Amino acid sequence: METQSPERTAQLPQLTEPRNPGTALDLDWVRAVQANTSAIERRAATLSGRRSVKKDYQAAWLLKAVTLIDLTTLSGDDTVGRVRRLCAKARQPVSPALLDAMEMPAITTGAVCVYHDMIETAVTALKGTGIPVAAVSTGFPAGLSPFHLRLAEIEESVKAGAEEIDIVISRRHVLSGNWQALYDEMKAFRAACGDAHVKAILATGELGSLRNVARASLICMMAGADFIKTSTGKESVNATLPVTLVMIRAIRDYYDRTGYRVGYKPAGGISKAKDALVYLALIKDELGDRWLQPDLFRFGASSLLGDIERQLEHHVTGAYSAGYRHSMG
Repeated sequence: METQSPERTAQLPQLTEPRNPGTALDLDWVRAVQANTSAIERRAATLSGRRSVKKDYQAAWLLKAVTLIDLTTLSGDDTVGRVRRLCAKARQPVSPALLDAMEMPAITTGAVCVYHDMIETAVTALKGTGIPVAAVSTGFPAGLSPFHLRLAEIEESVKAGAEEIDIVISRRHVLSGNWQALYDEMKAFRAACGDAHVKAILATGELGSLRNVARASLICMMAGADFIKTSTGKESVNATLPVTLVMIRAIRDYYDRTGYRVGYKPAGGISKAKDALVYLALIKDELGDRWLQPDLFRFGASSLLGDIERQLEHHVTGAYSAGYRHSMG
């Protein structure tokens, strides 16, 4: 593998891993998928106490977490200036003084995620950095706009320069058990993305059960999703450890059967550095080190970065800084 310069730390998925081409819809496989909710919840409840890294090891894990963040702004009051500041933060997410003190090279975040209207601004601001622009699409966050408009939205975002598309599935297909409709929808979204990678947002807080989460995860991977993602960040319940356990085990099952690795993105509600460490430990335990790279794992977060910076500053100086010292721009 060729050597990458520091500013190219966060690479596009297609540069390092063959894309998931999908498979034919296998309803026998889907119907066989179950989820033991009580066992999953017991396992998830033990996670925060089972892994503890300290000092240099903790700092190293937190720096890894920074490279896995999709730095995101999805607000109705987004402006060109805000997006430019966010992109500047993505290019230099951690103070050079802190990196120098830890003898670390420059790093970047995994991507910048915006609405379609801000793609051009983000692409221009990130030119030459290797940081991809991700765009939310398909009537985000509800996914209830007319189907032809959802496809057109994907195509327009790809045309504008987005290299990753975060789509939302129709929750009603899952809730009604219409797996063929979900498969066909996801397959059409994947086709509309072309060379851009597609992240399928399941909106797990609205799917009713962990079994539905497991089956929806599998269907989206069968239809060619490059990533499966928990949430839009707009639901009342977003990323949780039980949901994460279900989704990454579906990813592992899919890899064991097909040989294709699919990425995972927990989004919404992950704002503390200690939570990021739990997620990373879980990924390492369940999927292995290969999934701890930007092409296969992302955090959908922005406030997380600020807390990680505070923890890194404490590691270097022994004192916690005020939150305002680590703003997004």
